[in-house]
Amino acid sequence: MMEKPKSGFIAGPIADTVFLIASPLLAIALFIPFATLPIYRFPLQSVTSSIGTPTLLDAFIHVVIFGHLFVVFFRSHLNPSIFKLHIWRFTAVPIILFLLAYGSTWVLAALTVLTVWWDVYHSALQTFGIGRIYDMKKGNHPLAGRQLDWYLNLLLYFGPILGGASLVLHLLIQEKSLESLLGFNDLMAALFDWNPDSSEQLEQVRRWLSYILCGVGIPFCVYYVYAYWKLAQQGYNISFQKVFLLLILAVVSITCWGFNPFGSAFFVMNFFHAWQYFFIVWFMEQKNITTFFRLGGVPVGRYIALAMFVAIGLGYGVWTIVPGLQLNYQIMMAITVVVTLMHFWYDGFIWSVRRGQVQ
Repeated sequence: MMEKPKSGFIAGPIADTVFLIASPLLAIALFIPFATLPIYRFPLQSVTSSIGTPTLLDAFIHVVIFGHLFVVFFRSHLNPSIFKLHIWRFTAVPIILFLLAYGSTWVLAALTVLTVWWDVYHSALQTFGIGRIYDMKKGNHPLAGRQLDWYLNLLLYFGPILGGASLVLHLLIQEKSLESLLGFNDLMAALFDWNPDSSEQLEQVRRWLSYILCGVGIPFCVYYVYAYWKLAQQGYNISFQKVFLLLILAVVSITCWGFNPFGSAFFVMNFFHAWQYFFIVWFMEQKNITTFFRLGGVPVGRYIALAMFVAIGLGYGVWTIVPGLQLNYQIMMAITVVVTLMHFWYDGFIWSVRRGQVQ
């Protein structure tokens, strides 16, 4: 009996297209009304932010970002097989990290800076992971082209930021975060003395970075295509889902981080990243989540569980931005930093294709 050809999709053609492959384009479409309608620029005086009074747009993307950070726990702590593999990482480490961050403002400031750049790396690795799942769905060996994909995704995320228009904003985010935590000018000097002293010098540095990245990136992309052509000659099954995922990502990442204002790039890149993550966690963990909420025997239990899953994630996002719901500042910052870092760290080992944790 002949084996049924593999479709190569994770959930199906429509779901994969909407929630994974074309999600960057969806994020751009969603950003258009935010960019054009004045109501979304309305300042929210009752909402807290380290960069001033946020708008409705700022609040929306903040809630989405922090919501997706929290839902990692549905995978790490509610999946029994995953939890047993890393029990100390899921229990002792976040508690110790919280105590360190709460006990020392300097530790908290250092961890906050770490989140800025780990976030970029983490985002690159999410797309990398989705691409590896697509390869697995086509029946390819888990190591085939793995290193090539890793380098390409790092290039597509870090390259446009380092060589593009948003480099200065990433540096300023670090400075604003430290200033709001410590308020010490000497710390600013110690950490940011190496930055160019003027916008003209910074632009020169950025220009040279862009030349270097193009000099390295373009030949690598040519080699990437050639290397996969060679793999195909040896029996590798090309995943067109992964091809379109990476092509769309490349166009959107280069356009947004490289040329667009920081606000639009930040919204688009973070929204589609969170959109993908909510979907992939729910798709992989819907049975465990439904069981956890004791809704397995309810006729529409799965849909109620989905609504609760999304509501809990977004609820955490709302909690981090509405002052009336929060604890004191140091505790609040320690919690959000720990949740953020645990999200980044956990994602590095709870979705392993090589170890068979994703089917």
